[in-house]
Amino acid sequence: MHVAEGNLHGAELLQAQAHVWNHIFNFVNSMSLKCAIQLGIPDVIHNHGKPMTLSELVAVLPIHPSKAPGIYRLMRILVHSGFFATQNNSGETEGEGYVLTNASQLLIKDNPFSVTPFLLAMLDPILTQPWHYVSVWFQNDAPSSFYTAHQRTCWEYAGHETELNHFFNEAMASDARLVSSVLVNECKGVFEGLNSLVDVGGGTGTVAKAIAKEFQHLDCTVFDLPHVVAGLEGSENLKYLSGDMFEAIPQADAILLKWILHDWNDEECVKILKQCKEAIKGREGGKLIIIDMVVENNKEVEGSTETQLFFDMLMMILVTGKERNEKEWAKLFTDAGFSNYKINPVLGLRSLIEVYP
Repeated sequence: MHVAEGNLHGAELLQAQAHVWNHIFNFVNSMSLKCAIQLGIPDVIHNHGKPMTLSELVAVLPIHPSKAPGIYRLMRILVHSGFFATQNNSGETEGEGYVLTNASQLLIKDNPFSVTPFLLAMLDPILTQPWHYVSVWFQNDAPSSFYTAHQRTCWEYAGHETELNHFFNEAMASDARLVSSVLVNECKGVFEGLNSLVDVGGGTGTVAKAIAKEFQHLDCTVFDLPHVVAGLEGSENLKYLSGDMFEAIPQADAILLKWILHDWNDEECVKILKQCKEAIKGREGGKLIIIDMVVENNKEVEGSTETQLFFDMLMMILVTGKERNEKEWAKLFTDAGFSNYKINPVLGLRSLIEVYP
């Protein structure tokens, strides 16, 4: 013990303590943000149409009068973490008001690319509770920390609990809207020469709808579990099919896997990939299109590696999956019998990967 004490002097000791404290309270950012969303703060400021003073904000929020001073403190941490900014009201005596930043634009309810459903899903107690069981999970043989906390897998839980199923689907759909907008606008070439596409694990069909609308000649199929696609109506070049991707995948020129493989371990991924290879068998130009993270491949996005590592931990805690680097992806493709692949880091934290038989 004396060695450690001897190594750290005043300033270093205090700095080390500050570092530990900062990480202990990392969750304060996410929980403060959750509170702001539940109170509707981003929408209130957005609808105000100009910088909104603290007193204007307090006047319209659904809060108890005795809690008014707390709003200043809540806004102060959220300004610090980049979700709101302060700006002077031009030519008015009121002084500073709050405005949205690019990040909080994504928290407005009516924004088609809103990340609010994703935030509310990820920070729901059902999904935060497993984090209290990680050390226990390391000492037992359960498949995931989620299983340790809830006595069933995430997928079993979602299959039976309509609440989790609903907000999980909503979270995925909100993310899919954002991704598909980039896909159809900036990655058109990926779909050239294809006549049919199956979106495996495509949920409620957000991505497939966008692709079907943009490429009218392309027959799109959303393929997911029965409770996910139950009662969903297709359109001219879009249909819904239920089934199990581990058993068989419908035949098509291209198979799309958006944010699917990171949910599963290597062995499970190879099984899925083999089914995909079977589905494009014998088709000229047949390929697999994967949207997922390639860890540490996009250093331009500030903090991207940390976010990718957060996701990797999330996959370990909630399901049996992981985030992979290029070498790990390449091994999966080889093990499943594919011959070649191409990675294009065009989707921020995620990449577009094309895999060829």
